[in-house]
Amino acid sequence: MKNSALVDIENVYADLFEIDINLDRLVKKIELLSYLNPLNIEKEKQRFFASKYTEDPIFKYPKIKFDPYKLHRLFYSQRLERIEDDEIRKMYQEIIYYYSNMIQCIETIGEGKKFYYNSLRVFGTPTQKDVQNARYILHFEDEPVSSEMEKVYTAEEAKAYFEKFVQQYNFPLNIRLSTSLAADAMVSNSTQSLVIKKNAKFSKNKLLTLANHEIGVHLVTTFNGMDQPLKIFSNGFPKNVETQEGLAVFSEYMSGALTLKRLKELSYRVLASDSLIKGSSFSDTFDMIHNQYKLNRNDAFTITMRAHRGGGFTKDRLYLSGLRKIYKRYKKGVSMDNLLCGKVNMEYEQGIQHLFDQGLVHNITHKNVAFSENKNANTTLDFILNNLK
Repeated sequence: MKNSALVDIENVYADLFEIDINLDRLVKKIELLSYLNPLNIEKEKQRFFASKYTEDPIFKYPKIKFDPYKLHRLFYSQRLERIEDDEIRKMYQEIIYYYSNMIQCIETIGEGKKFYYNSLRVFGTPTQKDVQNARYILHFEDEPVSSEMEKVYTAEEAKAYFEKFVQQYNFPLNIRLSTSLAADAMVSNSTQSLVIKKNAKFSKNKLLTLANHEIGVHLVTTFNGMDQPLKIFSNGFPKNVETQEGLAVFSEYMSGALTLKRLKELSYRVLASDSLIKGSSFSDTFDMIHNQYKLNRNDAFTITMRAHRGGGFTKDRLYLSGLRKIYKRYKKGVSMDNLLCGKVNMEYEQGIQHLFDQGLVHNITHKNVAFSENKNANTTLDFILNNLK
């Protein structure tokens, strides 16, 4: 049952709510990552290794389940001029441009440069500062391997771990196993579920990392977004990845799960994106990470695949820059709650405050458990994070 205050607001902003609901229906169809995870990762990995790292993988992708042209048309048919508030109208205009770009990304997956240029518009390129930060992190000596890093847990055991972990949160956890994931686990925003890679093995540290990253941030922002009056909070603001992934890795840090190895993984991702934009082939990027930086071939393959899938995908560069921005915010003592109200971008904070003032945003229902206490005991990590440019 809606409270009377919300009913009044919906009456005042009837046109805005109508457009927001229309966009919600359209956005549900375009979850980019569900189309971008190759269907034949393992097969192509074995072929690439058998060729002594010379024959680039040929990835296959899921078929598109919507008509891209028709969807574009429906997005642009929204009559935004009916939204009288200038600031909110401009925000929704940017939202439509962003999702239109996302459709173009999906319809060109696997089409080389076409996809690459579309994805660049959404995810950008690593800056010189990002590359310097990545190289700086890779200079640090590896930590000794502890028993917590041994991969001894199956996907079924991981499922049981996450089911126990989520009891700290007041929302349901729907878990499913999949054989075609680029990561060991990911949140599907549209189905509010956690997807786990069926054939993956997990260490104790990896379980803690994924729980605080995927459940503590990605599902928290999914469910907080669903509690907001406007659907855009659960669907996602333009270019929200850097903020969302920054929060998620920061959640790993606060829970004591973040390691130098993980920070190096994020650095390799920046260098893989940088290699991609410099025109390197799959095997060139792999060669740099595996032979030059001496990362084992399985991890080097995964990082290279994540950057080269679809035709060239730079999303992974945003984890490190996102963490740097969120950590700086934390050091200034600024609360993260505003950034947990949905799939938001910190660059829209002023606009979100404006929506809050109009009664169009509520205080968050679910907080991140890890943010209440800093459990990081690794002084090297603090030294690195304090010295990122």
